Amino acid sequence: MEKIQQLAQWLKQSKRAVVLTGAGMSTESGVPDFRSKDGWWRNIDPATVANTQALEQNYDLFHAFYCVRLEALKGCKPHAGHYTLADWERRGLIERVATQNVDGFHRQAGNEAVDELHGSIHAVRCQKCGAAAGEEDFCEKRPCSQCGGKLRPGIVLFGEVLPEEAWNQALEAIQKADLVLVIGTSLQVYPVNQLPRMTSGKLVYINREVEGFEQDFDLIVEGSAKDLLQQIDIILRA
Repeated sequence: MEKIQQLAQWLKQSKRAVVLTGAGMSTESGVPDFRSKDGWWRNIDPATVANTQALEQNYDLFHAFYCVRLEALKGCKPHAGHYTLADWERRGLIERVATQNVDGFHRQAGNEAVDELHGSIHAVRCQKCGAAAGEEDFCEKRPCSQCGGKLRPGIVLFGEVLPEEAWNQALEAIQKADLVLVIGTSLQVYPVNQLPRMTSGKLVYINREVEGFEQDFDLIVEGSAKDLLQQIDIILRA
């Protein structure tokens, strides 16, 4: 409880707080964590499917994998922690959210200043010409209506660069921040795992698994993102 109170105090005092979220923020909404040790889909490592080579050379597998992901998301929605972050933005407690998640839950919950560093699974487009298309078009395996090319979700595949605008906005915000909350990410994926190092402000880590990060953060709070964010909010409102 002492750590939560400390974090709440830092949030109250902060002038420019930024949040960085990862898969652990979405798992409590029922979204599978692709880096879990148990895996979840046909025992295939997502890294072998979520790349440009699979898109070009094994489209059937690529297509099936992402249709399953889209279908799984239909039964999921933002949880209370997402809504807490959206409320903090409205109240001026945080400046923006940068996220590795592609589910769009931060925007659905009401955050407006969101940098989707790995893109959005809902933003389907043509791989060849870039024309926008619908999720149904993709899952029905229809070709691009403009050029006949293959449709794909608008996420960053392994081997692709991050969206320039989202990256630059997140980097600038974190460099200027006096407080950065890193929530639910294992910090394994480059280059997003470098972002926490770019701040000169206080650095906080919230995650279910925190071992190995003791020297990297000013404060570490172990536990559920959803529960901890709600507990912090109660203190902020007291």
